[in-house]
Amino acid sequence: MAVLGLLGALVAGAPAAAPSPRAALVRAVTEVPGTPGSATPLSAYAIRSTAEVSDAAALVSAPGYRTTGWHPAGPRSTVLAALVADGTHPDPFHSTDQRRIPAADFAVPWWFRAEFTVADTAARTYLDFSGVVSAADVYVNGEQVATASAVAGAYTRHELDVTARVRAGTNAVAFRIKPNDPRKNLTMGWLDWLQPPPDENMGIVRDVLVRRGGPVALRDAHVVTDLAPSLASADVTVKATVRNETAEARTATVSGTIGSGIAFRREVPLRAHETRTVAFTPADTPQLRLDRPRVWWPAGMGAQELYELDLSVAVPGAGLCDRSRHGFGVRSVRAPLNKDGARQYFVNGRPLLIRGAGWSPDELLRWDAAYAEDRLAYARDLGLNTLRLEGHLEHDEFFDLADRYGILTLPGWQCCTKWEGEVNGTEAGESWTAADHLVAQASMAAEAARLRDHPSVISFLIGSDFAPDAEIEKGYVDALKAADWPTPVVPAASAKSAPLTGASGMRMPGPYEWVPPGYWYDKREGGATGFNSETSAGPDIPTLDTLRRMMSPAELTSLWKDPAAPQYHRSPSRTYATLKVYDEALSGRYGAPGSLEDYVAKAQLAQYENVRAQFEAYARNATDASKPSTGVVYWMFNSGWTSLHWQLVDRYLDQNGAYFGAKKANEPLHVQYAYDDRTVAVVNRRAAPVSGLTARVSLFNTDGTRKYDRTVTGLAVGGDGAKATVLTVPASVEGLSTTYLARLVLTDAGGREVSRNVYWLSTRRDVLDYTESNWYITPTTAYADLTGLRSMAQASVSATATTHEGGGAPSTSTTAVTVRNTGTGNTPALLTDLHLVDGKGTPVLPVRWSDNQISLWPGESATLTATYRTADLHGSAPRVRISGWNTPTATVPAV
Repeated sequence: MAVLGLLGALVAGAPAAAPSPRAALVRAVTEVPGTPGSATPLSAYAIRSTAEVSDAAALVSAPGYRTTGWHPAGPRSTVLAALVADGTHPDPFHSTDQRRIPAADFAVPWWFRAEFTVADTAARTYLDFSGVVSAADVYVNGEQVATASAVAGAYTRHELDVTARVRAGTNAVAFRIKPNDPRKNLTMGWLDWLQPPPDENMGIVRDVLVRRGGPVALRDAHVVTDLAPSLASADVTVKATVRNETAEARTATVSGTIGSGIAFRREVPLRAHETRTVAFTPADTPQLRLDRPRVWWPAGMGAQELYELDLSVAVPGAGLCDRSRHGFGVRSVRAPLNKDGARQYFVNGRPLLIRGAGWSPDELLRWDAAYAEDRLAYARDLGLNTLRLEGHLEHDEFFDLADRYGILTLPGWQCCTKWEGEVNGTEAGESWTAADHLVAQASMAAEAARLRDHPSVISFLIGSDFAPDAEIEKGYVDALKAADWPTPVVPAASAKSAPLTGASGMRMPGPYEWVPPGYWYDKREGGATGFNSETSAGPDIPTLDTLRRMMSPAELTSLWKDPAAPQYHRSPSRTYATLKVYDEALSGRYGAPGSLEDYVAKAQLAQYENVRAQFEAYARNATDASKPSTGVVYWMFNSGWTSLHWQLVDRYLDQNGAYFGAKKANEPLHVQYAYDDRTVAVVNRRAAPVSGLTARVSLFNTDGTRKYDRTVTGLAVGGDGAKATVLTVPASVEGLSTTYLARLVLTDAGGREVSRNVYWLSTRRDVLDYTESNWYITPTTAYADLTGLRSMAQASVSATATTHEGGGAPSTSTTAVTVRNTGTGNTPALLTDLHLVDGKGTPVLPVRWSDNQISLWPGESATLTATYRTADLHGSAPRVRISGWNTPTATVPAV
């Protein structure tokens, strides 16, 4: 301590690197309580490039070091995120502004420095962290406590006992973060999803916890549940390790509760420095055999019931030493391979079709709990039941939210980076060293321990495009087994296998580029059969509101006028550099765009029909006797930045045709049309069967003239995704125009409309060339003729809206909008869109609509509701903007 005191005196008088004009001293101090069992995250950092700091690490990491001119950073921050937040660099999400940020600034290590205070040193002190990208030397109070060779990998977890180095008062911790290269480091990368940030996410992206404890430490607390097939009972085993931190024998008391009704305890003798595993089982603790357990279900299948485990350890003379509290769920997951070799998931014994999408974090890995919850609420609103996380394994709070919302998750390692370098060669990343194997196994152990008690987590994918080799797989499987991993381990997201885990039961045939809606019904390539782990028709053009926020006027002009132009907001991959394939299809099917507005309107039609068809095809084929579909993951759910492709919802949470196409396809009770055989079917995703349904199928010319009309009554359909075929539309209908409309209406036994679905179709089909299929596209050689939509007459639509402000914190409001086609002729109002806007005409986001982008015939009306946070009106009165394919834009008040 005398050495530390002298060092502190030297630091107080030592000059820091030359200050920049941006700021004075950057304060980053966290007050840490002395309570045993507390875990306090460092609240902020001061960061600076090592190229600008000439002082030795011992000085930088000593208490009192002056950080004048450094940059402030949050508790979870990449370097670039901090530099954008303090105005050093422009918003990388607008236009091509990211190109203005010099990558050379991030080619050297950066310092992340923080201070924390403790009132006394009676308790032991640990640093507990993961999320270092890519590696770091760690210093506490002027002394190195870990090297970058030990603190390597974004997912490895580290606990450093710094008790001997901590003093009462102010303490300093400093991380010297090495640059990240996802081809060389087992960290995170962006592949072809978006233009990667120039810092490659270098930083500390998870909490660094300062833990306080007593003579005995409690670690690795978790539960193992065994749910009876009848769901009438469940056995719960509670496990943890206790570690004697002293040189004398101790008798520890481990005690715990589950909720308010279950309590247990045990005396555990410990030798000096001994670590022991403690397990409470139903055999020795009968209260852990639960009768009529509160079972956790995915959204749409039941309630999301959760329990809380509270476990602590105490010793005589010291009292409470350590404590662990976290939630868990009681549920079972199986995923055997069916007779066709496809993986079929069962939750609590009930089969389910995985209706998923690929999750992306923010490009700069900034965590915003409200923003994450908004997106998960959108996923549930869309009728999705699963999100796949390929790498970028989110924070604990994300999985807490998924547990609450009933959204299943499929976490796993990332393709095309160092994670698959050993099995995929230089195409992905560098081959592995002996040290890489240790990092990979430590990463698996850390993530397994972190995720195992979340009921929303239903598998871990230890490979993506490729399965691991035998050595890598054994490291993963051993780590998972040691962690009591409770759900299936899948060797790859593609049709690969591995020695221990066998065949994946998944496939990854694409496509990732535009294909027509009918493609999804054909069981070749990426069509609806088996489990397709990532697929979509590629581009998803946002709304005009979003496009104008993210692109310059010149870029907007190029967007609709020049299909061959490189689009910065697509991908760094040359495969996806332009929108040429998409734009040619848009022009070939709907006609060449005449303006930006026309281009975006046609894009919404195209995206609605295509996303709807993808989910509908997988739903229809789920009950097939031959090669049924068992899962589909739309690529992707969202983008980490402002994007033109792979997103059901855009960066700003606005909703376009892709969003509402998915929402329509995934509604609980749904009537749908099949592009391949023209059958109309009802799909019931509810648990209970339904009977007494009536389906009416009508075909219209684009002028609204009805050419076909059939009604089928007395329909019944089972639950849990069962399908009932209604009828087959004739291959030829007299007088039907080349472009025509199909209206499907489903009513219940009381005559109430429960599903409405409108298609725009052509007597001329899209033609695909399957002989030229590759990993990302099956070419289209002839297009369906939907140009007749251009000649549709304008439809007269009226709307009235009222708003009710509800309670809650934060306060929410609900706006009800009644839309009516007031036309006197036959012309329908096609794909009528409602946008809730504030007083400036800016969309109020996020918002959840009961339905949207609806199509109404003259005399028809619909009442739709929008729910949103009142504060997002920014003090103005709500208004509703109505627009559509053949509807003039108008805005009405909603007071």
